[in-house]
Amino acid sequence: MDKYIIITTLCDKKEIANKIIKTLLKKRLVAGSQLYKVYSKYWWNSELEKSYEYKLEFRTKESKFNEIENEIKKIHNYEVAEILSYEITNASKEFLNWIDENIK
Repeated sequence: MDKYIIITTLCDKKEIANKIIKTLLKKRLVAGSQLYKVYSKYWWNSELEKSYEYKLEFRTKESKFNEIENEIKKIHNYEVAEILSYEITNASKEFLNWIDENIK
């Protein structure tokens, strides 16, 4: 059975974040998305970095992960983009039906 998941990624530019969102929604790979501004600290090239980023979340199914990952990588400007998923383990039947009805 295809699992329900949330996919996340981070961007440094709102324009790129919105382009990713628009592409994934238009292609019906995701049922919905959220965009949050976050403050990040991380190691990059042996330096401690800090910056504001945009965190994107997408509701979809596990079978769509590879296609979504490829679409994100086409648009993303990071050398190493964090693209990950986690399983939705508990959700209302209505919410899961909504995902089913809104992705191809």
